[in-house]
Amino acid sequence: MRDDNVRVWACIEKSQLTRHNKPGRFRSSEPDSTYDSYRARNVLPVMSSSNLKYLRRIGPLALVVSLLVGCGPTSDEARYDPALDNLRIEEINPGIVLLGSQLVVRGRSFVGLPWGSPSLIFSGDFQSAEETRPIEFSHPMQFVDLGTLETTIDAALLGQFGESAGVFRGTVVVSIASTVDGQKHRSAPLETSLDFRSELTPTLVGLENNGAIFINEEITVSAEDLLLGDGEGSTFARVEGCFTARFTGGCIDTPISESELFNVASPATSFDRTQTTFVYSPDISGIAPGEFVGTLTLVNRHADGRELRSESIDLRYEIRKPELFSASPLQVSIGKYLYVSGGGFIQSGQNASSLLELNATYTPDDGRPESIELILVPEFVAGETLRYTISEDDALGQTLDLRAVNGTLVGTLRLLLQRGEENIDSRALPISIDLSPVKQVVFLDFGNQYLDALRSFGLRAMDANIRERVIDNIQHSFHNINLDVRDEKPDDFSLFSTVQIGGHDPNGLGLLGYDNTPGKDVGNLRLHDNIGGVNSTTQDDGYPGYGGVFIESLFLFSKHPGEFASSSSLSDPLFDEVFDPFRPDMMGKPVRAADLAAGQVTTSDAPPCPGTSRSEQIGCAVWVLGNLIGSTISHELGHSLGLANPYGENSHHNTDAVNRLMDSGNGRPFDERAELRGRGPGVFCDDAYLYLRDILTTPEQPDYNRPSCL
Repeated sequence: MRDDNVRVWACIEKSQLTRHNKPGRFRSSEPDSTYDSYRARNVLPVMSSSNLKYLRRIGPLALVVSLLVGCGPTSDEARYDPALDNLRIEEINPGIVLLGSQLVVRGRSFVGLPWGSPSLIFSGDFQSAEETRPIEFSHPMQFVDLGTLETTIDAALLGQFGESAGVFRGTVVVSIASTVDGQKHRSAPLETSLDFRSELTPTLVGLENNGAIFINEEITVSAEDLLLGDGEGSTFARVEGCFTARFTGGCIDTPISESELFNVASPATSFDRTQTTFVYSPDISGIAPGEFVGTLTLVNRHADGRELRSESIDLRYEIRKPELFSASPLQVSIGKYLYVSGGGFIQSGQNASSLLELNATYTPDDGRPESIELILVPEFVAGETLRYTISEDDALGQTLDLRAVNGTLVGTLRLLLQRGEENIDSRALPISIDLSPVKQVVFLDFGNQYLDALRSFGLRAMDANIRERVIDNIQHSFHNINLDVRDEKPDDFSLFSTVQIGGHDPNGLGLLGYDNTPGKDVGNLRLHDNIGGVNSTTQDDGYPGYGGVFIESLFLFSKHPGEFASSSSLSDPLFDEVFDPFRPDMMGKPVRAADLAAGQVTTSDAPPCPGTSRSEQIGCAVWVLGNLIGSTISHELGHSLGLANPYGENSHHNTDAVNRLMDSGNGRPFDERAELRGRGPGVFCDDAYLYLRDILTTPEQPDYNRPSCL
């Protein structure tokens, strides 16, 4: 088994494991335990199972007294859902809506199932052509994310207003029925006006750029009453005219059908019906430089097929020869994008291509220069942008050892365009680019299940602080190793690993984490592992299929894990000292916005733990939870990179030692993971650290003060 299965019924002991034929993989030979269920929900439907367990621990008499006098989590304070602390609505769009439009509400602190059911309350007047009538009703909304709700304008919603055309003026309120506290939470009302239309006819106002352009350049159009796409329909740009090539002369009136010249015009910004952009496609005049003279017409094609057109406007464009402007960044490594900016780029495909000709000299830091002449195949991003992935699989990777290189590439890039019978070259662009050893980029994907699980700890309000602590913990684990960890999806690398951080273990095994990537990646050859989701390869051969980090399983360190985990020999009363003040199931008070406003909350290195004041307790809880999650992620990343024994079969060390990050789950107690009582942090042992330094090299000096791997 790759990770920390530390539940009592599945402790990692050799006597309990069945060895598989793949190196480094184990499977528990014990069946799953029976879930301990004594919730008695029919007796006390208001209380959670964990609250009932608490009352049972304090004795039958106390339980009776509780029922008689109402002790327990029955007050608004104890039962309040802190995730809805800052519930508010900020805007509703678009202002003009049609049948099929997406009505989008932006705000804060929204939740969806299973935590709550959001709806939108309309209150005001609806003015149609015939009459004005009062309106008051509630409509269910779909949860998109913490700041977005949406719904489709359909016949049922229009029926609530009574007409398909008219103007609503009044207020809207977001209402959320919380399943956490059983209450309905409402935002403050927002004054608004919604204009309901049955159709829209576009009006062309003007063009922002009407002069010299490149092929595939975006043209900005000012207009009125445009369609936004999706269910309501889309606006198209229809271009007709005459093209005169610069070198051949004469008007080429290309007989292209109307449907081929329709370019979907995209709103310049979300919900904007007054500005759009369309692309001057090579279908209009090819890729050669010259002059185009013609007209532009906007067409609204509604969802039901109706088309309404604007008046036409004259066009006159000088079509420029394709050109390269710059290449960036100035330092690249395997998997990183080299962006090339310019104009006139085209999409590679059937009988068309945008290629880059590289003529350069590569000079390694410790070797002799060598000449390089290659054709590179970049990815088309837009008419002004290409991006090329530094890869071992193409001509550059076959010429240079990109994992070990450390040097400079100096020379030129030239654009080579081909479309049908047309071929165009750009002028050469001088470049100077440093090639660096491989870097492992890691994206931490904190999903909605992670956010939901924070509620169980009572720490939903501390999400940003916990993420920050997680990243700091991982960076410390990989100190002076060329690994870059981020909580936003990279846009500068095509090759990066992903770790999904969720709540409940979908394998049903109570794992803290599981590296479900296929087999040991000795030498880190893949660079794009996904620790998360379901991997059919591991699932098919009998191993747990779902990977990631499951923070709800951390409750196994509790002496009273409740419904979140089974009892474990690794439970520690210190865990409960840290988290019980906030756990809703232990009658704790979850962190709310008022806590953060009341005083300074310290979440930096080594705050007082467990702390005496409320602010110290919050800081301690963030520190501990961030360390628990961070060390688990580092452990799984270690597996993904080939540890604990990259050249052997074991996935963990044969023995347990103090502060060794790649020991099995039972060998890494709570205080070591949490960095409390003077224990921790867990680190990569000496040989493992040198292995990581070898595959992810940095110029910094190694840290040799580490425990032995033996």
